Amino acid sequence: MFNELEIAPPLSRAMTKHGIHEPTDVQIATIPKIMDGKDLMVSAETGSGKTVAFVLPLVSAFNHTPSPHTGIRALILGPTRELVRQIQHVCEQLGGAINVTSLSITGGVAFKEQEAALRKTPDIVIATPGRLKEHLERGSIDLSDVEYLVLDEADRMLDMGFREDVVAITEHCPAERQSLLFSATLDHKGVLAMARQLLRDPETIALHESRRVPSHIVQQYALSDDDAFKEKQLLGLLDVAADEQIIVFTNTIVKAERLHSKLRNGTRRCGLLHGDLTQEARNAVVSGMRDRRVQILITTDVAARGLDIPNVGLVVNFDLARKGDEYLHRVGRTGRAGAPGRAVSLIAPNEWNLLARIQRYLSTAFARTEVPGLKSSYQGPAKVKSSGKAYGKKKPKETKTSKAAKAKAEKDKAKKKSGPRPSRPPAPRDGFAPLKRKKVED
Repeated sequence: MFNELEIAPPLSRAMTKHGIHEPTDVQIATIPKIMDGKDLMVSAETGSGKTVAFVLPLVSAFNHTPSPHTGIRALILGPTRELVRQIQHVCEQLGGAINVTSLSITGGVAFKEQEAALRKTPDIVIATPGRLKEHLERGSIDLSDVEYLVLDEADRMLDMGFREDVVAITEHCPAERQSLLFSATLDHKGVLAMARQLLRDPETIALHESRRVPSHIVQQYALSDDDAFKEKQLLGLLDVAADEQIIVFTNTIVKAERLHSKLRNGTRRCGLLHGDLTQEARNAVVSGMRDRRVQILITTDVAARGLDIPNVGLVVNFDLARKGDEYLHRVGRTGRAGAPGRAVSLIAPNEWNLLARIQRYLSTAFARTEVPGLKSSYQGPAKVKSSGKAYGKKKPKETKTSKAAKAKAEKDKAKKKSGPRPSRPPAPRDGFAPLKRKKVED
């Protein structure tokens, strides 16, 4: 298909250099329609090549058709700094070959630095909604010449509370623009409402069922006793996958930092990524993973979306994700572009029901595995319901005696709360109240 697009030779060479040879399903389905000027709503599997699906037709169009104006030609919005930088990376790889310029705008960078870069008027701006809105309020960016608007991971932007910011930003863009919306799922009510508001007669392209992990990713779980046992299991998994790049997910920054401090004391090259790090530190660790200087990444869900590292062979959920969607995006960090991948979740007793809920959400069952030489004392619940969840302990039935004792205890507790009763004044003699004497002023 790429041969039919009349791609400029320098751009074609750049694609070959960066390993873009055969189009993926999402690229085959969307690129011709984007080049025909249609508004699109697209859902595709993570790691399917969707970033190239919208960046390639944009840079190719800008190369063929000079702008009638001198302003920003394309605006791409993404929910997180990591996703924005990933899109910027692709824009540089492809656009740099044909002098199509791009700029990323996120928090963590000084306004003055970004304002200076904006004065050079890049062809493409990739931004997080919050920081871009601040630039609009400061008057440091002009979107009046935008020809293309791309909303990437629209469901995530809505879940993060960016709906009002996105709508406010689009009001600064021309009505006569081409708009593209990409989302992990199109079942999201907010996504459909946003599409109706911002897109013109969009065509829907759904290339996968929502709530599905790609078939080339093996999903497994290993039972564990507690965090101390999980640390032993993690070390065992790292030994088995010694030649692979690995991402380890936790649910808290504190736990991520503790694991990082333990792992980096060894011979493994280990990086840390979470939301409390400076932008410079976050960029450095992502670059280290991309050029394979870093072998193991310990992270929170800040890396669950938008982090495209081609060679990740294993994802370990040290803590199981709290929601099915977050699990999907974590697992999607491996098996990129159809490569084989593996995801192992370490399950403590208090995570069994969450595991059952996620398997039910995805309509699949994970294979049970064990780390060689490490068998946990916890071997799962004795009995499970049809949903897969464990039966809880039955509450003892209340007898008449226990009910009476409970009622008495509650009554005594209420008495203590209200305090002692106020004493009554003494009763007047012979039934007559004492006379009140009037106070005579001098």
